[in-house]
Amino acid sequence: MSSSDKDTQADTNGLAMAVLNAIQHPVILVDEAGHIAFANWEAESFFGASASHLARYNISTFIPFGSPLLTLIEQVRERRAPVNEYRVDLSSPRLGADKLVDLYVAPVSTTAGSVVVVLQERSMADKIDRQLTHRAAARSVTGLASMLAHEIKNPLSGIRGAAQLLETSVVDDDRALTRLICDETDRIVSLVDRMEVFSDERPVDRVALNIHSVLDHVKAVASAGFARHIKITENYDPSLPPVYANRDQLVQVFLNLIKNAAEAVGDRPDGEIMLTTAYRPGIRLSVAGTREKVSLPLEFCVHDNGPGVPPDLLPHLFDPFITTKTNGSGLGLALVAKIIGGHGGIIECDSQGHRTTFRVLMPASKGLREEDDTSGEQRK
Repeated sequence: MSSSDKDTQADTNGLAMAVLNAIQHPVILVDEAGHIAFANWEAESFFGASASHLARYNISTFIPFGSPLLTLIEQVRERRAPVNEYRVDLSSPRLGADKLVDLYVAPVSTTAGSVVVVLQERSMADKIDRQLTHRAAARSVTGLASMLAHEIKNPLSGIRGAAQLLETSVVDDDRALTRLICDETDRIVSLVDRMEVFSDERPVDRVALNIHSVLDHVKAVASAGFARHIKITENYDPSLPPVYANRDQLVQVFLNLIKNAAEAVGDRPDGEIMLTTAYRPGIRLSVAGTREKVSLPLEFCVHDNGPGVPPDLLPHLFDPFITTKTNGSGLGLALVAKIIGGHGGIIECDSQGHRTTFRVLMPASKGLREEDDTSGEQRK
């Protein structure tokens, strides 16, 4: 082989390695002896070991005993045809909990007995599926809100007016009852007004925003009011690009999330809320009706060390009328999901023990100049 051919081969190998390492899913090559002959960067992260360390051992060393993955590898070797398997649990003390993956196993035509394995973790896929369900639920509430506004608010106005007239003619002992009618009527009207927000489908004015300016504003409001007794810290990525969004709606979203966190923390002496931002490439969401895929690299999180969310409630947390509060309406988080969904993003909640995280993933602004900060606050 000439030197030019060797250089070409080296360039090809280098390009292949770069492509495999750019894939945001673990990819491994299992040789005929069952050893992991190659692992890309995501696979090293998934298995918690370097590629050189993985190559020293059989793949059975790193996955649970009796795992379907071993059977799939043998099946592919025998049939010389690729196989897919969905929702395979690889959780173990070595790999950690919640290691639910989709598997793609295929033979390597140039090397007898070798197979390539691609693992797609189900956590993000499941979260996106749940987010689409949340959006459908929000659309259902949209129709309900329009109906309630028209059919309920008018008769409620008549009831309240009649109660006010009665209040002027009843004895003092009965005046408390008319006052109760007025108060409860006002409470129902307030609830309907909150639901009317769901039926507002007008286009929203959006600009390129510095998310840290928004979070600093929300933190100042919270620290001066409902979270004055709670320590609020932040861990921001200073190089984060702007987000294309409506400032007022983002303020509404994060005020709601921080208020929920403050209520969860309560009066705990060690109560803490942390705001974080980060850039997470690799999360892409398909747009319905098109071939376009939107990247969601901007991650904004609200963490708290409250008691956590009950596991049975977690999958339904963003559905309307779902709440853990005694006097809650269950519309706050549903509205948050609607706003984030309207911006092309997703929101999810992770809760384990005394650690709850609300995670917002949103697209970055494309070629837009960041809006001037009228408050004078600068990016950290």
